[in-house]
Amino acid sequence: MKTRFLVIALITFLSFTSAQTDKRLKGIEKEFNSVLESTKAAGFAVAIVEGDKVIYAKGFGYADYENKVPADANTLFAIGSSTKAFTSALLGILQEDGKLSLDDSPIKHVPDLRFYNNEMNSNIIIKDLMRHSTGLPRHDGAWYFFPSHDKDSLVARIQYHEPFTGVRQQWYYNNFGFLLQGVITEKITGESWEKNIEDKFFKPLDMNRSNTMIDGMKNGTNTAIGYQLDDDQNIKKMDYYDIAGMSPAGSINSSVNDMSKWLITWINKGKFGDTQIIPEAYVKEAMSSQMAVSGGFPSDEMPDVQFSNYGYGWFLHSYKGHYMVEHGGNIDGFAASVALYPTDSLGIVVLTNQNGSAIPRLVRNIAADHMLKVNKTEWAKEHQETIEKALKAKKDTEDLDKSGNVKGTRPSHTKMDYTGTYENKGYGKFDIVVENDSLFATLNGDKIYIHHHHYDTFELIDYVEGKADTTQIGNALKVTFTTNTTGDIDFLKADLEPMTDAIAFKRTPNSLDVDAKTLEQYVGSYDLMGTEVKAYIKDENVLYVFVPGQPEYELIPTALHKFNFKVLEGFKIEFVETDGTIDQIKFIQPNGTFVAKKKVD
Repeated sequence: MKTRFLVIALITFLSFTSAQTDKRLKGIEKEFNSVLESTKAAGFAVAIVEGDKVIYAKGFGYADYENKVPADANTLFAIGSSTKAFTSALLGILQEDGKLSLDDSPIKHVPDLRFYNNEMNSNIIIKDLMRHSTGLPRHDGAWYFFPSHDKDSLVARIQYHEPFTGVRQQWYYNNFGFLLQGVITEKITGESWEKNIEDKFFKPLDMNRSNTMIDGMKNGTNTAIGYQLDDDQNIKKMDYYDIAGMSPAGSINSSVNDMSKWLITWINKGKFGDTQIIPEAYVKEAMSSQMAVSGGFPSDEMPDVQFSNYGYGWFLHSYKGHYMVEHGGNIDGFAASVALYPTDSLGIVVLTNQNGSAIPRLVRNIAADHMLKVNKTEWAKEHQETIEKALKAKKDTEDLDKSGNVKGTRPSHTKMDYTGTYENKGYGKFDIVVENDSLFATLNGDKIYIHHHHYDTFELIDYVEGKADTTQIGNALKVTFTTNTTGDIDFLKADLEPMTDAIAFKRTPNSLDVDAKTLEQYVGSYDLMGTEVKAYIKDENVLYVFVPGQPEYELIPTALHKFNFKVLEGFKIEFVETDGTIDQIKFIQPNGTFVAKKKVD
């Protein structure tokens, strides 16, 4: 413990002296502290590199807010999507080694991969994955709500992801494209993406504290805990999010000291010391415009932003007349910004343990203003004014009913009728059950209360420590149940992807375990308008019906005396009991309900 304290003290001292000896950084720590105060954050860390030197690295606030453990330049934070430049750089190395071309079809290297249609299968190249030009929207619900540690199972979902435009017609951010880049690396090298990152970058750059798995945060030392601000602007702890198999899109955990070495490598055309870590030609290509993110003239609010493009795992902008290459990152409880100003040999990294935070942008811009010797903006003050306006606007409208629900309506079915397994092949599956006369689901291990909104539309409300978070009512994700022609609930639809139609999850009713003795009461012959229909047991305890001229149909028990046809959608059977004896079958199907009476021997 004493040794650790001395190490922290030494880092703080060195950072402090650096800030004092570089005249450009005069007064910068006062501004950084103003950001910490105005954002009400737990903490952050920042490092500035120039050429091949780290000229400043320091932590502010706390890595662990509850226990008041300070953040420092070695504190580990989740960097989220700032991981993407690492993933694409692996492909740059493979191209230099002649193992692939960025103009290859990804299917060449991942043979089982398929996209939504033939146009995509035929035209998408690896570059489209790297610059977000596949025509796919985000479809982030497919991995965030339904994570998997199996990368191949996530890749299999891509076939069912609907595009919103044609290939290379429009830029749109897509994490699955970076998953695919990681899988391509794995297929070519025979090693995991995680090991490639370690061998190609972490080891040669001496990024000794960095890692690629959530266990590195859970079990590591000097690691930050993630936080968010609640509705009352209080700091609230968040659980770590395990990005699992989507790791190539955003799983790296690092410190600003480690990330400084990554910045130095890019500033110096891919070299770190005397070692060429990333091919020089790739570095230039990756930091050059490959796809326009948006068009238009500079705005009045941001007159110095002259363009908005994307390279390979990097956003490209201008900042007060200087070329800027940057990528942010956000994952539960953390935010990041990794920025390069290549023509100025400048790099800035900011990592914070505040969810969806403005800190990375604010601190980065403050540092850039000092280092680039441009007119300084009072970023902390400007942010504070923006927040105050937003809070006032929220207060002015908080009494308005924004839920949009129709009062006095009821669901069309009983709660049991909504239960079952719901699946979308591009996303995943989950169960809906009844507990204590309420509907619940479980998504990514989190229990969700399904609250009625109106008609057959419900809201998904967080259920924590035995209670539903009622503050979410009216503002939570809404889902709508639909019925088929026989009146059964058949789909749950949710607006998980704004660029496409609602994502539909097919319902499979829960089946019951019914023993052979119970099934025997249904066995017999039934008269269906002169046609003899038979019900019988096979395979020990499976009930079948047979109608002459048709195949035999296996039945799936769903409730007392009720069965669904296993292979026919919208067809079901209900046995009718009179005075304790089964005497009829109702065949319920899309074109009507037909009754067959049981024959008496």
